[in-house]
Amino acid sequence: MTVVVLVLALAVAIAAWAFHGTSGADVVAGQPVHVVIASGSSTAEIGEQLAALGVVRNPVLFRWNARQAGLDGQLKAGEYDLSTGMPDELVLKALASGPRVTYYTVTIPEGFTATQIAARFAERAKIPHDEMLALVTSGASEFVAEHPYLERAYKRSLEGFLFPATYKVREGTSAREVVEMMLDAFDANIAKVDLTYARSKNLDVYDVAIIASILERETKLPKEFPLVSSVIYNRLQKPMRLQLCATVLYTLPEGTTKLTEKDLQTRSPYNTYIRDGLPPGPISNPGLAALRAAANPAKTGYLYYVLTGKDGSQTFAETYEEFLKAKQVNKQVFGD
Repeated sequence: MTVVVLVLALAVAIAAWAFHGTSGADVVAGQPVHVVIASGSSTAEIGEQLAALGVVRNPVLFRWNARQAGLDGQLKAGEYDLSTGMPDELVLKALASGPRVTYYTVTIPEGFTATQIAARFAERAKIPHDEMLALVTSGASEFVAEHPYLERAYKRSLEGFLFPATYKVREGTSAREVVEMMLDAFDANIAKVDLTYARSKNLDVYDVAIIASILERETKLPKEFPLVSSVIYNRLQKPMRLQLCATVLYTLPEGTTKLTEKDLQTRSPYNTYIRDGLPPGPISNPGLAALRAAANPAKTGYLYYVLTGKDGSQTFAETYEEFLKAKQVNKQVFGD
């Protein structure tokens, strides 16, 4: 009886082969394929997935081979780097053993600097720190061909264009590959931003990135991004110096939170207290909300803003008198 069942099963497999035999026939063998096997997938479902990707030729025969090897229901979920046209036996061996590829999940928050980004990838994804730091702080010329806005990169820094997001990084990935991934993410997101208004004010993508990077550092509340952006635009139009603490802090040791009178007088391209216009480059890496606000500020008459709420909220003012009143509120809330 058992022999009859096996013969019938084999007949079914052969019939299936005749019917599905062209699965993967047009796929060039030996091409790399990244496969994600979801938890709870049956052998039949895995076979269909692998056949659709060209890894195996026939899903029914794949399941038959799994049964014959005693591996039906024993294949492990996870991520695998396979190739097209593999023998079923090798695929089954790989999936029965479990994934060997290690992936690191790295989250880069909005407003991180290039230096902070290099440190985080080194810590959480084993990316060589010195190599990554060199690329993000002085390697812009290596990426100009694919990302033309980097022609203006101040001192060849990639600051402002390393898009903050959660990245899944394969073990062994190079620093260059990580940087390319982040620049591609910036491109994908800036494409969602309407730059019409910014361009009407003679500002390009690089300028928008500078403004957005300031927004990330000047306010804790994304809902205030358009208002802070309006202050920057209004001051640029006056013209009126921006006088932004965040641009000065960018040149000081990480962790510095308070500025001295000496800091405010220090000659630096980033000191917007003594220099006109925008700083020469971004001061952090902005997210999509900041980029959108930087390209499309709120329409206001505001020229000033002062931190007045412990939640990070600010009071916006059109006149110097209103600004002084807001300063008094700041002192009442936070002290001298």
